[in-house]
Amino acid sequence: MSENDGGKAGMIFNIQHFSIHDGPGIRTTVFMKGCPLDCIWCHNPESKSFRPQLSFTKSKCVGCGACLKACPHGCHNIEPDGGGFRHVIDRTGCSLCGSCCAACSYSALEITGRLCDPESVIEDVLRDRIFYETSGGGVTFSGGEPTAQPEFLKEMLVLAKQSGLHTAVETCGYVRTDILLDLAGYVDLFLFDYKETDPGLHKKYTGRDNALIIENLSALNEAGAEIILRCPLIPGLNTDDANMKGISDTAERLSSVKEIQLEPYHPLGISKAGAIGIAPAYENAEFMDKTLAEECRDKISKLTVKPVRIM
Repeated sequence: MSENDGGKAGMIFNIQHFSIHDGPGIRTTVFMKGCPLDCIWCHNPESKSFRPQLSFTKSKCVGCGACLKACPHGCHNIEPDGGGFRHVIDRTGCSLCGSCCAACSYSALEITGRLCDPESVIEDVLRDRIFYETSGGGVTFSGGEPTAQPEFLKEMLVLAKQSGLHTAVETCGYVRTDILLDLAGYVDLFLFDYKETDPGLHKKYTGRDNALIIENLSALNEAGAEIILRCPLIPGLNTDDANMKGISDTAERLSSVKEIQLEPYHPLGISKAGAIGIAPAYENAEFMDKTLAEECRDKISKLTVKPVRIM
């Protein structure tokens, strides 16, 4: 499942300080690259690949041509487009050397993803220790799928716990059960994604069925792990009554599930996908209607005593 099972260095694409939506208190969220699922609505498409990628923000480009001169492989071209210009990138020839990024004065080009050692990541995280101590926060590992880089994740978790930090892992749950249970000993809170109840639809939307995911939820529950169910709400796909009942039934069945968090769809992943040169499979450009999200919350709340919150 992983391209980094053999070593403790790993690939991340962002460290977000002062995060308030990824667990209790003020947190730092470490976003790791690589994911075994291929969700058609992915909000972080730059996290799917285990490898670095060239990201291009069209709105920042002024067409100066500095990248054309800097690229040793001739991967950039500026073409006339009506009264303006079009920046064309040959990604097949790109070696990710970063020369174009260094030459761009407008930050239109950047390499998404960098190899890090666990110590440097936790050193960065610990810069905000005072905020964790005053708010009951800590560090959250997200992605992508953190457990897809298990050795790297485990080493960061160990270092975080040695530093007295509260640890959370956001996971899609598609990982070998023995790996997940090994990591669980260093995790204070799992933010566990629950995307779709029906196995066939789950496979249609994510590329995998949910059998292993449900098995891992049960295994974490039996191990006494603290779990928050995180449920993306995607209009027209998984907001039906059957999935709302599936969410509530799962929460009721598992005593370790403390809360259900609903995550209404947003279209920000569309522009992110374009920046790395891929076409999104779900092209809804509208934010989810607040009323629909509230209806989903109310349906679930009627079927479970667990708290249900819209994020």
